[in-house]
Amino acid sequence: MTEFSEETENGDESTDPLDRLLRRTSKQGATVLRDLQQAQALGDAAHDELGEGLDEIYMEREERASLTRVAGLSTELEDVTEVEYRQLRLENVVLIGVFSSERSRTAGESLEQAENSLRELAALAETAGAKVLDGVLQRRPFPDPATYFGKGKAHELADLVNSLGADTVIADSELGPSQRRALEDIVKVKVVDRTTVILDIFSQHAKSREGKAQVELAQLEYLLPRLRGWGESMSRQAGGQVGAAGAGMGSRGPGETQIELDRRKIRTRMARLRKQIAGFAPARAAKRANRKRGAVPSVAIAGYTNAGKSSLLNRLTGTQELVQNQLFATLDTAVRHAETADGRSFTYADTVGFVRNLPHQLVEAFRSTFEEVGESDVILHVVDASHPDPEAQLQTVRDVISEVDAQAIPEVVAFNKADLIDDSRRMLLHGLVPDAVFVSARTGEGIEKLKARIDAALPLPDREITAVIPYDRGDLVAELHERNRVLETDYEEAGTRVHAFVTAEMFAKLDSYLV
Repeated sequence: MTEFSEETENGDESTDPLDRLLRRTSKQGATVLRDLQQAQALGDAAHDELGEGLDEIYMEREERASLTRVAGLSTELEDVTEVEYRQLRLENVVLIGVFSSERSRTAGESLEQAENSLRELAALAETAGAKVLDGVLQRRPFPDPATYFGKGKAHELADLVNSLGADTVIADSELGPSQRRALEDIVKVKVVDRTTVILDIFSQHAKSREGKAQVELAQLEYLLPRLRGWGESMSRQAGGQVGAAGAGMGSRGPGETQIELDRRKIRTRMARLRKQIAGFAPARAAKRANRKRGAVPSVAIAGYTNAGKSSLLNRLTGTQELVQNQLFATLDTAVRHAETADGRSFTYADTVGFVRNLPHQLVEAFRSTFEEVGESDVILHVVDASHPDPEAQLQTVRDVISEVDAQAIPEVVAFNKADLIDDSRRMLLHGLVPDAVFVSARTGEGIEKLKARIDAALPLPDREITAVIPYDRGDLVAELHERNRVLETDYEEAGTRVHAFVTAEMFAKLDSYLV
């Protein structure tokens, strides 16, 4: 009764029970229940309305106050040698994430999306060389700006981490520097985010000089605003030259702190890396120019990470690219030669895989790699048919393709791993992309149909000619068959008569032999 009396004394004369309920939801439960009793005396309609509002409030509080455990995330291996590059002593990690039902029509849909994202984070953590012990989600409108999880739930997380013996916590979204520090202070173990894990995987897998430079640049761009300083790192260097011949008075300033010095060194290193990466561009551009000048079309293989792009390339070309059931096994672009059914040459370019929430630093650092997509004649978009959320994979890849201004290039969608799905799943995917091709890089299903689709999508030579080529110019006949579309060949006394569609370059070479 104390709270009610105080409000009466303050001049609160409102007689509307619903208005009083809404204004008192943050107060003691006894006040809310008293309003409900008063509403019941006023009539059933007011009572029902207030009862529904109270139920919603309690439900919201229950959902906000609980953490959702995500099952099936453990990646503990009986034999750690299953992943050859792992350390003998693996990091034990707990995954955390935040989801909001406001982003979709029902909480179930949003929860399912959040669980899929957390399972993908578990695969990323495993690829980076960690062992996932558990994963939890909290329903919130948005992450807490101070500790990501909210202070109370952060302490519950600390108890979970302590009971499991984990030494790292990984958040499913990018953490601000202050969020990471505050959460570390509570859970007492290292806290990293999704971006850190992806950068670590890229660092492990980069093999070429360009790939290593690109990864280092992305890491430094991510690290720069997250440098932490304490103790001696915050002390300043002596300014000027004290007690010795020098500039003297007026030159002895406070000097740089160690953290300022570190930032300056990082910026200097980033400038050198950008210059080094730019130095690789002419050689890559020259190779592309040679292919263009020789009228060799290119097909860029793009897709989500671990969708089976390298396996499909091996099946299409008969080569042996690195194939591993790991995320980001391919970082360096591989270009391989192939031929259409009618003998025309073209190339396949295997590119780095994409992933949802791909760090902006990586998109910028690997822009030179993505240029292969932007400069191609056809994009072979590979999608994992067995993935629980193929629509999100499609959209993620298309978003990155649009970032490199390649959305106008013809696209052939291939649902890979078709041997792992049933007919109902095929119907669902067919509705998603009606003209897609179902293939299996493992069994060879649909490969010939995919080749035919790629052949049809490649640009065709558009100039029709008939020429009689002397027998001593067999090199021109060979080039005609290799890079152009030959319709008919006949042998005469003067030479080889060829009826074909040719490129502008080939047309110029055959100008003196046209009939």
